[in-house]
Amino acid sequence: MATDTLFELNGRVAALTGGGGVLIGAMAQELASRGVKVAVLDLSEEAAERVASGIREKGGQALAVAANVLDRASLEAAAAKVEAELGPVDILVNGAGGNKKEATTSPELPFFDIPADALRFVIDLNLVGTVLPSQVFGKRMGERGEGCIINISSMNSFRPLTRILGYSAAKAAINNFTQWLAVHLAQNVSTGIRVNAIAPGFFETAQNKFLLRDEKGGLTARGKQIVDHTPMGRFGETEDLLGTLVWLVSPAARFVSGIIVPVDGGFSAFSGV
Repeated sequence: MATDTLFELNGRVAALTGGGGVLIGAMAQELASRGVKVAVLDLSEEAAERVASGIREKGGQALAVAANVLDRASLEAAAAKVEAELGPVDILVNGAGGNKKEATTSPELPFFDIPADALRFVIDLNLVGTVLPSQVFGKRMGERGEGCIINISSMNSFRPLTRILGYSAAKAAINNFTQWLAVHLAQNVSTGIRVNAIAPGFFETAQNKFLLRDEKGGLTARGKQIVDHTPMGRFGETEDLLGTLVWLVSPAARFVSGIIVPVDGGFSAFSGV
């Protein structure tokens, strides 16, 4: 395979759940810049349209689609719309997810008082919200015998961080599901479908900002501890995820399936000493 075709993506179709968010929205923009026709799926059609319109303004092809990753009928309707307007989906990025303050321990909320509904919300959003789109879009990939699924994990999945109970458990489950699905699809559906995951380290998002920054914008004690334990000495920036994404969805990774790639500035390699 010639070097100039290793990362060729032009003409493919990608669907990204949680596409209205900062990190997944940036992934959508990157894929579109490489000639991918992008479907931005989000619970908020307004958020999805903001990303899609930004892509179109730069000359890319993008479609905003309202979709609930916890509702199979909603996903089926979204998949049908994407196929009708852009074509069959080659790439699925399962980016919908997030944490909830009520599923995180604190001095005011000890473990013993974490409400079950908060845990269910976080686990459903992250795990079930990854499984259902994989069923809907994966089935269509299976009918064609090819495709690529990228799940969004977290460094919490390898070593659970203090306080983040529900999110850590849900992301650990996504790692297991990624490996399971990669094997299942290759053995039972098609060897042309690959499944991998990206595990971001610490990126500032709306969901975790309350843990990393104080009211004045400075680092909290936890935020400082994270930076001190990241050999590269900073939080991740959105652009830091894009190269890994492009590699995993491109022909360059055609024999790569069932892995979880950390993008964490060395956090997982550092013992603290």
